[in-house]
Amino acid sequence: MLAARASSRTIQRVARNFATVVDSAGIKVAAVDNNQPTTSVTFLIKAGSRFEHKAGVAHGLKNFAFKSSAKRTALGTVRESEIYGGVLSASLSREHLALTAEFLRGDECYFVDVLASFVTSGRFTRHEYAEYVAPVVESEIEESKFNPGFQAIEAAHAVAFHNGLGSSLLASPHNSITHEDIRSFAQSAFTRDNIAVLGTGIDQATLASLVEQSLSKISATSQMSSSASSYFGGETRLPAHGGPQTVFVGFGSAGAPTPEIAALSAYLSPTPSVKWSKGSSPIAATIPEGTTVEVVHLSYSDASLFGLLVQGPSGSAVKEAGKAAVQALKTVSNGLKGDDLKKALSKAKFTAASAVDSREGLVSILGSKVLSGHESSLDTTLASFDKVSEIAFAKAASTLVKVKPVFVAVGDVATLPYADELGL
Repeated sequence: MLAARASSRTIQRVARNFATVVDSAGIKVAAVDNNQPTTSVTFLIKAGSRFEHKAGVAHGLKNFAFKSSAKRTALGTVRESEIYGGVLSASLSREHLALTAEFLRGDECYFVDVLASFVTSGRFTRHEYAEYVAPVVESEIEESKFNPGFQAIEAAHAVAFHNGLGSSLLASPHNSITHEDIRSFAQSAFTRDNIAVLGTGIDQATLASLVEQSLSKISATSQMSSSASSYFGGETRLPAHGGPQTVFVGFGSAGAPTPEIAALSAYLSPTPSVKWSKGSSPIAATIPEGTTVEVVHLSYSDASLFGLLVQGPSGSAVKEAGKAAVQALKTVSNGLKGDDLKKALSKAKFTAASAVDSREGLVSILGSKVLSGHESSLDTTLASFDKVSEIAFAKAASTLVKVKPVFVAVGDVATLPYADELGL
């Protein structure tokens, strides 16, 4: 029985780590196979919005995915993928574009070819941009107008980092993007040193062989660049109608993400461990009914943004909740001791571990490390929390809140509070 349990733990641990990264045709390839009946392959490309040469082209490139290439038309890709029963998707972050195929085990030859053909021979035609891409871009822009939380975090990045990480995930409403702009961006992004291929439910040797066959002729040198991130801070207010009144209070830092701030985020999070309970977070106990506070912790390759997203039905309610949340943050920034620090680290470990339970989490959390050449192991991440001491936590937390804050208000700006009214 004990041996069986030990074996089970080993399998679970392996499931959260990619196999050793190999180089295939100059491209990093990593895979993990737990004998599941389906397979996924992701081309993770360093083509996020921070690398744009023209605002909005990354958003356009995401929506150009799986359109016509030298091998097949957009309609042909749809029909063939449905015959195989697979699903194709594309997602965009500030640093990466992810092109993903999910399919039944054994169909990897076709779907790797679909991904590779878009990367190596996408046509980026004018009529497809006008008929298929631009309408989706406009629809996503319009949809974002009714999501004040998204608007607040987008504005927070612009205030915090200005250029690079401050570039929006979405194109502007009245943009001048053309299909040629997107083609140019794709040509500079789709190079060997900008791509990592990640697989789940597939043997690594098989995936490496397919990548070598399909991407051997891809350009080797990237012309893309992004300046190192710098943190600035500041305040902005955005009038908006519809949705809850929203305030974002944030603090950023340049440099690699730290386990101390992840622990701070986990400790302050008002999400309870037991459903329907209020939890023991210092924020959960103080915010008024009808308001919500979400702890936001966004980590990038060379910077982090930590903050509190406060939402409520009125400006006065947001002000009350915001003051309570900021006061809780200031109190915790003085340090945690004993069981409180232990709880923070345990919650942070669980958050990190559970994030890679899904295929999407495995790719997003560990995939960027594969692309950058860093250790692609969850064990390494979890081990970093064991090194956090009371002194290290207090130093990191106090340093974070001493920087110039980011403050964003979205909604009825006449009634929403200003930064100083929350105690900043």
